[in-house]
Amino acid sequence: MRRRSFLGSVSTTVGIGSIQSAAGRADDLAGMNQKPDADVPPTHRSEPVDGMPRRKLGRTPIHVSIATYPGLALMRTDAAGARRSLHDSFKRGVNYFDVAPAYGKDGECEIKMGQGLQGLNRNDYVLSCKTKARDKAGMQAELQRSLDRLQTDYFDLYQLHCLIKPQEVVEALGPGGAMEGILEAQKQGKIRHIGFSAHTTKSALRALRHFDFDTVMFPINFAEYYTIGFGKQIIELANQRGTAILGMKTLGYGRWPKGVEKTRQWWYRTVESDEHVRMALQFTLGFPGVVTTVPPSWPDLWDKVIDQSKQIDVAGENLHDAKLLRRMKNLAQGCESIFHRFEQSIAENRPEPGVFYADSPHEKPPCMRA
Repeated sequence: MRRRSFLGSVSTTVGIGSIQSAAGRADDLAGMNQKPDADVPPTHRSEPVDGMPRRKLGRTPIHVSIATYPGLALMRTDAAGARRSLHDSFKRGVNYFDVAPAYGKDGECEIKMGQGLQGLNRNDYVLSCKTKARDKAGMQAELQRSLDRLQTDYFDLYQLHCLIKPQEVVEALGPGGAMEGILEAQKQGKIRHIGFSAHTTKSALRALRHFDFDTVMFPINFAEYYTIGFGKQIIELANQRGTAILGMKTLGYGRWPKGVEKTRQWWYRTVESDEHVRMALQFTLGFPGVVTTVPPSWPDLWDKVIDQSKQIDVAGENLHDAKLLRRMKNLAQGCESIFHRFEQSIAENRPEPGVFYADSPHEKPPCMRA
């Protein structure tokens, strides 16, 4: 059963939907195991494409590129540039595209992605989207609008977007919450798999403990890991639950230090050199359960991520070799976590944290976008 008893309030409808969803997924997997390779859909194949490795998305039959196309990056280009970027990424082996209605002004990133993906076979790529709504009606409205904007009739993965406060999890999973609508949409074929993204440990742990999610998107990068241990508990529990991990903010390098010139107008630093990009990707991909990486949304960094992802032997037994870990730990020295303030605020039950990074173009409480 996917849904756990949540604060003594479990909807019978949601519970039944959970059982049926899990059973249907098991049947699908059994069927997939019986098909010959020639009949397996492209998104279910594990072999690299143009040198881009793929990993299985947890317990789903889907295999995704180890680099996820960051839909937020489309706010930095026009419609023609978006189409070129999307098609070029696909040709270079990327088959996983992620976006959300909150990305860009008035859903511009969804719209650009929907237009830009035209011409590609829908069965050849994996498309994920999100909702910030915590109630059923709001989620249903966002889902339909996203489907229309992206010119598709289903999402391979649909996620609760940007959980920060544990109370948001209570609302989303409780009676009348977004999850009721998500499960109904899954029965209707509009959603295939279910996940969430979170920016605080408490919210992520609560979500993982109370619903059988297919995926969790969480910041997993060397700077946050070595400064405040961010992500450790999520990795551990996700692996216990069999939930695939989507590591976001992979190239994060902590807050901008005072006195350091901001080479990007962004609320946190990123690594920049090819070598450091490759090392940061390998660090994130080296954790058990991590399937793919979601890099910061800058076109030039995305180009490096594609190239450097192809240099990583993900089939190797030990991505976390001693030399890499030593170098990443040294690189993290002096870094300041960008999530420490949120962690403290939530841990101490303080009121809504508000805007911690006034120069962030995408921080609009209560949500910070990927």
